[in-house]
Amino acid sequence: MWKRIRVGVLLLILLVVASDAWVDRQRTTSWQQMVWVGIYPIAADASEATARYVAALRRGQFSEIEAFYAREARRYGIALDPPVRLELYPPLSHAPPPLADDAGPLGRLLWSLKLRLYAWRTPRTPGQPAPHIRLFVLYHDPVLARTVPASHAMQKGLVGIVHVFAAPAAAGSNNLVIAHEALHTVGATDKYDLRTNLPLFPDGYGDPAATPLYPQATAEIMAGRRALSATREEDPQGLDEVVVGRRTAREINWLKP
Repeated sequence: MWKRIRVGVLLLILLVVASDAWVDRQRTTSWQQMVWVGIYPIAADASEATARYVAALRRGQFSEIEAFYAREARRYGIALDPPVRLELYPPLSHAPPPLADDAGPLGRLLWSLKLRLYAWRTPRTPGQPAPHIRLFVLYHDPVLARTVPASHAMQKGLVGIVHVFAAPAAAGSNNLVIAHEALHTVGATDKYDLRTNLPLFPDGYGDPAATPLYPQATAEIMAGRRALSATREEDPQGLDEVVVGRRTAREINWLKP
């Protein structure tokens, strides 16, 4: 008897969670209202330089991302202006659960549940709205780390973990990574070869119809790199060198199939 009641309650909770997730996904891909993206900075190491950098962050440092979304949305006829607003929230002291490099399907499922629970427990900030999308941005001291872990974001739960460098010189590339991961949460898929990191043709090219094809003048946001040739690529310096390609636009509902 009690076992049936517990199972029934659990199923009800799962139904409510699934329903809320569906509503959130519909809200963030209808583009009928502005989508709020919350940036939650976190010091990923014990470096004093990282702590100072995180403490000095201001919302204006992410305005390039808002301008990028507004510019690209207009190209696809989205009337909403701006379509996306980024809000900076107070730094968090505890990092989100990491995804193990060797995590299999079950491990990734458990990690996603832990991450959604972590996001759900994120404290509300008085005077700031609850964001539709939560991005936990972990800052690393470039003196201590030459590379950072891979970033991950998912549409279920509208949440992501972003790894970037705590350095003014990295501000442009940081914003590109943040913009890339935010688009994952609204349905965009990667457009690069996972083995070589080369942009995939044609969807990973800024202008796949260009003549000559190489070098590409721009990078596609979900490829993240500009193709110089069929075997060479380079990182763009900022979002002014990046575009949203047609396939990505279809995935995020800026362009109808």
